[in-house]
Amino acid sequence: MIQDIFPSKLNNEYKNQDVKDEDYVLVFDENGKLYVGEDSGKMLLTTKNDVKTDKVIYLFCIDDEKYFLCNEDLEINKEGFSYYTIRELRDRYSGKDIMAMFTAYHLWKWYADNKYCGKCSGKLSIDKNERALRCDECGNVIYPRINPAVIVGVLNDNSILITRYNRGYAHNALVAGFTEIGETLEETVKREVKEETGIKVKNIRYYKSQPWGMAQDILVGFYCEADGDCEINMDKDELKYAEWVKREDVVLQPNDLSLTNEMMKMFKEGKI
Repeated sequence: MIQDIFPSKLNNEYKNQDVKDEDYVLVFDENGKLYVGEDSGKMLLTTKNDVKTDKVIYLFCIDDEKYFLCNEDLEINKEGFSYYTIRELRDRYSGKDIMAMFTAYHLWKWYADNKYCGKCSGKLSIDKNERALRCDECGNVIYPRINPAVIVGVLNDNSILITRYNRGYAHNALVAGFTEIGETLEETVKREVKEETGIKVKNIRYYKSQPWGMAQDILVGFYCEADGDCEINMDKDELKYAEWVKREDVVLQPNDLSLTNEMMKMFKEGKI
């Protein structure tokens, strides 16, 4: 999955520190596209030497490599570089590079969406001691947004419930949805499966979780069994496809970045 970058390690502890010439300084445009290059199939990133500004925000480090965010609008022109969406980068790269890009995008999106206080409309400032924004007027503190969502492998004997979304991602997926106010994750599993497919479920058990910075999510994977009637009544507003698929017939996604794909693969290979 996207976070499986061993032996490298992400350190997301916030530090108030100066940027050095060799440190990465990531440049996003107003639409969230990232400025990157490529050499022999390897992603290239801009550094402080390329980005002539001191207005940067420390993001994180991977091993000994430090990543900063450019915190101003500027013109940049580097040969072989261009702006790409995170989805475009997801389809081209893997390993620690794409993990870094997803995490950087998550933080860029949070900073970009929080310029002013939602309580008093005062200007927000970057806190010097923790990953937070503070209102200069009323002292309101805003922390990074993380959306909890479930991924659900619904099983029925030798079959799994495979779906495809109406919009966005075009490949096979599992039932998924966001946790609502007042719900446990297990209650989210029951509700989302029932809403999207009409199936009741039982024996809900946790599998694994995954950060998914592209959508500011934390994804939590569960397996469960169909309970009673297995006839599918698909929510056509959400899905364009929902069917019971036997192990040997499961078609996986084109890359191995997602928790969804790993859960489908585990079932297909008889490990679940």
